[in-house]
Amino acid sequence: MRYQAIDEFKTVYPVRLMCRCLRVSSSGYYAWRGRAVSTTAASNQVLRKRIKDIHTDSDEVFGCGRIRDELLYDGVPCGLNRVARLMRLDGLRGIPQKRRWQMKPASERPEGIENHLDRQFSAEAPNQKWVSDITYIRTGEGWLYLCIVKDFCTGIIVGWSMSSRQDTEVGRENWTGS
Repeated sequence: MRYQAIDEFKTVYPVRLMCRCLRVSSSGYYAWRGRAVSTTAASNQVLRKRIKDIHTDSDEVFGCGRIRDELLYDGVPCGLNRVARLMRLDGLRGIPQKRRWQMKPASERPEGIENHLDRQFSAEAPNQKWVSDITYIRTGEGWLYLCIVKDFCTGIIVGWSMSSRQDTEVGRENWTGS
């Protein structure tokens, strides 16, 4: 890294002065300059160009994970940390996606609540079997939870309730029914 800085500014400052300031030997700098490019460095240059192309093709949206997936799909073996490091060197950044809503795992049925339907999903007459469900609605002020009650026989919504919290009271407060 120091040798690269010396090489970059050799037209502006004397090489020996920069070597002294950076505490490296001038013979070490000249030896570094005379060496052939290592296979890793050459591979990194090719990979950096490919990463820039993928990043540009994605409208600068893809981050290191998606770019690595594209490279692996194209048959270019590389690791996630290597792609992240090379992107950092070129100042490339992806645009993070919003986190997706994750459903909470189903929990145990509360005490005193029984399954009366026992997977019998048909009814002979109205008002014999009702079923309830909750859905989430995103609003400008946050999430709203809508609980509906449906009659199995007629398929008509017989009542609904809406709340800003999802708890056992969502079906009881503000009940609107027919």
